[in-house]
Amino acid sequence: MEHQSARASCFAKPIQTATVWITLVVFIPGLAMAVDSDQVFRAGAFAIDITPETFPVSSSGSMTHRIATRAHDPLHARCLVLDDGQTSIALVTCDSCMIPREIYDAAKRRASETTGIATDHILCSATHTHTAVSVAPTFQSLVEEDYLPFLTERIAEGIRQAHSQLEPARIGWAIGNNPNQVFNRRWFLRPEVEINDPFDSGTDRVRMNPGPNSRSLLQPAGPVDPEVPVLAVQALDGRPIAMWANYSLHYVGGVPPESLSADYFGEFARQFTKMILATHSKPPFVAAMTNGTSGDINNINFFEGRTSQPPFEQIRLVANDVAASAAVAYQRVQFENWVPLEMRETEIELGVRRPNASEIARAKQLIAESGPGPWKDRRLIYAGETLDLAQYPSSVKVKLQAIRIGGLAIVSSPCETFVETGLAIKKSSPFKPTFTIELANGYNGYLPTPEQHALGGYETWRAKSSYLSVDAEPKIRETLLQLLDELNEPRPESTATP
Repeated sequence: MEHQSARASCFAKPIQTATVWITLVVFIPGLAMAVDSDQVFRAGAFAIDITPETFPVSSSGSMTHRIATRAHDPLHARCLVLDDGQTSIALVTCDSCMIPREIYDAAKRRASETTGIATDHILCSATHTHTAVSVAPTFQSLVEEDYLPFLTERIAEGIRQAHSQLEPARIGWAIGNNPNQVFNRRWFLRPEVEINDPFDSGTDRVRMNPGPNSRSLLQPAGPVDPEVPVLAVQALDGRPIAMWANYSLHYVGGVPPESLSADYFGEFARQFTKMILATHSKPPFVAAMTNGTSGDINNINFFEGRTSQPPFEQIRLVANDVAASAAVAYQRVQFENWVPLEMRETEIELGVRRPNASEIARAKQLIAESGPGPWKDRRLIYAGETLDLAQYPSSVKVKLQAIRIGGLAIVSSPCETFVETGLAIKKSSPFKPTFTIELANGYNGYLPTPEQHALGGYETWRAKSSYLSVDAEPKIRETLLQLLDELNEPRPESTATP
């Protein structure tokens, strides 16, 4: 059903707090305990509407320009602020396909000015719904320029609202599992099957999204990650405040082209809230699904195929199934009264795969023969991308972050990261559990491993959606593991005095 939600109309000032030394007695049904309040953990959450105020708008997620005339369901920026008494951090996930770094940086600066949270202690990410407003230049989609100031301010305001609702809280986490909805979309095919690419190079060895249950299929070119990590916070009386989940699933789809939708990410939040009976919590409970490492993962069962569903039905089915897995994990969360928070941020420089002179000449010839776009032919679309990439710098700087929440760790990158990278980080991390959030703090395209680069396929084809150098993945993975090692070092003793 079409929904137009109300937007927050006022801007709450942040609550000013002072550290005091008292003994806080917490009464929970059937349990009473004394807590030394020099270590008070606080949390606040807020989901702010980022649905555009006017239509039509440019919609992302396609190789051709697409116009949306309505919103089937609201888009949100879901915000969570955590404070351990020494360190404050903010987590934000936005219903968007991808968001450029400039927007995030501006929103962080505005939020920091009013909350005091350092900009390098704010993690912002996109869910990767393919039916949101276009805010990043990819393929032939046109950026909705008028929406950018609105999105920037809403992200900042969402963080401010979450910060204003900070209250004493308990926090915990658990790991769920759902292998039913994730499938590697890159496949080896039988030797006699020709695999084409838009550059006519003939070097690809895998195909993205081949026909389900086709006789040409051999085996997937990579694994999947079925984990559903759950991070939860609740008030001292047990009232749920927020839950942040993570799943390595690209998106679901099945949305009419004229509609905006938060895809399964938004439906997951609604379903989970109902499952834990938090629909009427005050302040409103905030559930969020962040995207893990899903650059080569989608929801199509290539082994067996699946029944075609009407619009939005597959979204509902997937969201309900994953929400149920998260709800099971949620029941196993062991809440703690206080845990330490730490966060690291760094910036590294990565090479860009720019086209050479002969590739540029080929692209110009193709476009000259066909005429100006927009184009539907892949060879022409990627010819346009080649000319765009010729204007790129030889290197770009990317922002990487790692967070420690007690014994839990989170890392992030601004890429559509392959599942192998996420699994490798989880395996090598000194923190158990660790999970990853992709498309965070900017957008720098796909991040195949060097081994996947050698196999070719859509995710490696040079474009604004895939341009980092082949060695980018090892550098990002190594840097994130270094940040995790830093977080694993003993925390300095507090110098606070009563």
